[in-house]
Amino acid sequence: MPRFILSALVLALAACTSAPATHAAKEHYDLVIRNGVVYDGTGAAPQRVDVAVRGDRIAAWLPAGAQASAARTLDAGGQAVAPGFINVLSWATESLIADGRGVSDTKQGVTLEIFGEGWSMGPFNDRMKADALAQQGDIRYPIEWTTLGEYLEYLERRGVTPNVASFVGATTVRIHELGEDDVRPDAAQLARMQDLVRAAMREGALGVGSSLIYPPAAFADSAELTALAQAAAESGGGYVAHMRSEADRFLEALDETIGIARATGQRAEAYHLKAAGQKNWPKMAQAIARIEAARAQGLQVSADMYAYTAGGTGLTACLPPWVQAGGHEAMVGRLKDPAVRARVIAEMRDPDVAWENLRLLAGSDDRLVMLEFKSERLKPLIGRTLERIAGERGTSPEDTLIDLIIEDDSRVGAAYFLMSEDNVELGLRQPWVSLGSDAESSAPEGVFLKSSTHPRAYGNFARFLGHYVRDRQLMPLEEGIHRLTGLPAANWKLRDRGCLAPGCHADVVVFDPATIIDRATYAAPQQYATGVNHVFVNGVQVLRDGEHTGAKPGRVVRGPGWRGAEASSSPD
Repeated sequence: MPRFILSALVLALAACTSAPATHAAKEHYDLVIRNGVVYDGTGAAPQRVDVAVRGDRIAAWLPAGAQASAARTLDAGGQAVAPGFINVLSWATESLIADGRGVSDTKQGVTLEIFGEGWSMGPFNDRMKADALAQQGDIRYPIEWTTLGEYLEYLERRGVTPNVASFVGATTVRIHELGEDDVRPDAAQLARMQDLVRAAMREGALGVGSSLIYPPAAFADSAELTALAQAAAESGGGYVAHMRSEADRFLEALDETIGIARATGQRAEAYHLKAAGQKNWPKMAQAIARIEAARAQGLQVSADMYAYTAGGTGLTACLPPWVQAGGHEAMVGRLKDPAVRARVIAEMRDPDVAWENLRLLAGSDDRLVMLEFKSERLKPLIGRTLERIAGERGTSPEDTLIDLIIEDDSRVGAAYFLMSEDNVELGLRQPWVSLGSDAESSAPEGVFLKSSTHPRAYGNFARFLGHYVRDRQLMPLEEGIHRLTGLPAANWKLRDRGCLAPGCHADVVVFDPATIIDRATYAAPQQYATGVNHVFVNGVQVLRDGEHTGAKPGRVVRGPGWRGAEASSSPD
């Protein structure tokens, strides 16, 4: 190599090496976060650098303590500085309408809520809108949108603190075309369902989400689900499933999910991976082995979890699917018929039925706790077990459960203690498991005081980092942060999210790894987590010294099929 070329290369290398300090001296930033331990979301070891923000993006990493011109400087005090956390299974669809701050998640460092477990907030038709309005509980609102993309933009216009994204619900698409009966789509109906998925993908949906233990989703067969997933896969979207079984047919249901990954060539994920019911606990290790085998074959298969041993859903999960066909009103009408009621109770007591009976899987009626009623008359029962309520009423547990559904004219929210702690830890150890709360994001005030909730709504992410990562030492902190950031962002193709490098969106959390912890309990769930001190969303501070600033800079985060101005108003 000629000497002059070699000299030029040496000079260029020297210039690159000194670039950060030179860059800092010339550039002006809106914010510099100093004196932090920076985790970039990839799982790599942390670094002692300063993070510079300009507008809504990370502008640069600067050498620790380097001089830089900035409108504002934040001293992280040696705490962790990380990308904002991603809630891959959020039910904040209505809570963000009631209170756009999303405080319970914001105080845990969550900066992106992803919706769409089976049901999504569009596409709707007029009948679906009327049914949704009739079923609203404490949170009441007009439905001012029709498509899923319009709903997400509605949230952005209203003002929300976190960013928002969504899968399109397979259940929603089914109801749109088929109603809520136990029917199979014909070729024309299935084609229209696929077109609804394609339209949602153009509006920015991440893929298709299903929830297969609940009617009418339970009536869909694998061919229907695969067809919908293939429609999403055409533009790079994935498939995520509350699987058909998490108990007696857990492994068979997982095989169905893996089969959809194989058929579409895109990601398939199991929502809140669990083995429900003590007799099924050994299946957790078997399920993990099946996922590992699929991944070894090159399939994109993963899972998410919440960090608790109790699930949360409606009392209707204790009823056979056939009695729920046709929707809520039809179900209540049937339950009032003595002959139908007798048949339902017989099935509820049968341990060998073909549907997922969460009451029997919990093991006893003192492991089923009431969380939510619509009726003011029934709200005093919140926090009580089914066993206690049945004893007070002098009726059988089955009759009591049915009566509560009829009297409240709702599904009645409840917690079910189904899982083992050993399996929770086993699942969380897997490198392909991300985190979702499976809950709303609320505050212990206003309309949210009218009902209780699962503690995961206030503590899921802090519990993961504090109890499982720090105290139980399931993984290094950098790996724990990766599971909340870079992993879900890569899984669902979220461009420039879940990362803390130049060019990434400035979603940033500053927290104390030594003190972050959940405070919510089953007895008192509406207690904020602690240890997160500062949170930024798109460069705007939404949490300062642990308190919400009131800012609502959240935006719609769109998936790989988004068509820009053809389907929406502005890009992510």
